[in-house]
Amino acid sequence: MNVSAESFTSNPFHICNICQKVIRKKEKGVRVPRPFSSGPSAFIPKEEIVEASQVVPQTEQILAEAYSLSGHVDHLTQVMGLHPHYLKSFLRSQFYLLRMDGPLPLHCRHYIAIMAAARHQCSFLVSLHVREFYRMGMCLDWLKGLQYAPQRLRNLNEINKILAHRPWLITKEHIQNLVKTGEHSWSLAELVHAVVILAHFHSLASFVFGSGINPQVDPQNANGFQSVYISDYCTCDLASDHHLDRDLSNTSPVTTDSVSELEALMDRMKRLQEEREEDEASQEEMATRFEKEKKESLLVGSGDMKDEVMPTSKVSRFVEDATFGYQHFARHGEDNPPTFRAQDYSWEDHGFSLVNRLYSDIGLLLDDKFRTACDLTYYNMASHEDVDTTMLRRALFNYVHCMYGIRYDDYDYGEVNQLLERSLKVYIKTVTCYPERTTRRMYDSYWCQFRHSEKVRKLSMLVLVFVRGHSLMLFCILCNQAFTVHSHKK
Repeated sequence: MNVSAESFTSNPFHICNICQKVIRKKEKGVRVPRPFSSGPSAFIPKEEIVEASQVVPQTEQILAEAYSLSGHVDHLTQVMGLHPHYLKSFLRSQFYLLRMDGPLPLHCRHYIAIMAAARHQCSFLVSLHVREFYRMGMCLDWLKGLQYAPQRLRNLNEINKILAHRPWLITKEHIQNLVKTGEHSWSLAELVHAVVILAHFHSLASFVFGSGINPQVDPQNANGFQSVYISDYCTCDLASDHHLDRDLSNTSPVTTDSVSELEALMDRMKRLQEEREEDEASQEEMATRFEKEKKESLLVGSGDMKDEVMPTSKVSRFVEDATFGYQHFARHGEDNPPTFRAQDYSWEDHGFSLVNRLYSDIGLLLDDKFRTACDLTYYNMASHEDVDTTMLRRALFNYVHCMYGIRYDDYDYGEVNQLLERSLKVYIKTVTCYPERTTRRMYDSYWCQFRHSEKVRKLSMLVLVFVRGHSLMLFCILCNQAFTVHSHKK
């Protein structure tokens, strides 16, 4: 049916240029039925994930089934299975957090996981833990919304939102308010357990969105359709809805431009290594380059995310103060925003000892997960073998921390702009700071010649595990400052 330009202008709908489906222009969204897309990920071809799973040892597959919350190898586990060594470390720590002996009751752990995932509007994880709640059959009224949960759990909301969006704002007063004597108080051991769960699921939400994890098909949903919320953006491009019906096997096609892009990146890495060996920048110059990169990161993505992603009701009912979100550390109008020196903090000195003392063995499991993510490399870049990717991985890692105002004194931040293209920076910033806004287009726009497993490894795992690890470490520092003597007395 032909539609005139005049009638289209007054029409509250428009057509998506990508999938040719109807989108409502109005802010108030509507729900429409859309078919589920096949495969574990909306970004990664199903064939690549299946191929990777076929080389996973049988013992690892048994472990994945046993440790997975759903009791089978779900979509999240399958995508993370692109890297079996990391998957093993991840599943062990998650299983211990949620299933083994610890300060918190099992149903409270799952509710805290729901609260953490809801901060990033991650319906995949919220649904997973809601199902766990129904399976246990306890306190089902809590699932009506956060206001139905006990005040003690609701008191976690403040620290939950700060750790999720602006961890630098947390103070020892936040901790003291939770553990002070009173009807709804927390023990320090319980609080450490809760915060580890919060940091774990903040990170996991970013992985879900950054890797395009598809929702699990409900066995009771026989028609294979889901109810999707749409407003003035197209849901075909959002990782949070994952119902693409396009052919995913041709994602990231290798073109002449992408080949030359890879070659140029490797040349820059080689040149930077040679320059580093020949001439080392002064501390003053490196400090200046950090401040420049920190302020430039303010502009990355500022014009790429004009639309707000509207949370579904099943997620929003677990969120209070929904307007609180990431706000750039180096905001406009601040000449000298505060900076954390990474050398002043240490997981070994400030994180591991406190966590392991108050919540036995979890420190060891987290330490193993952090080390595994840091060392995860196969010494290749696309078709190139025997490549040392340390320089690139450190640029990614330090760029994320730069957005959180964390500086490494021994790092030359001039390398960031030379190694990370703008489209890659947009993806990193989105997945790290506003993961619910991650789109298929963002994922496709960078490193076109790289394998999907390399994208998952270098970004979704390495960078995101460590930025959330910093939030946990900062919490431990403040605990040490406020309650070292108190905790020893306990």
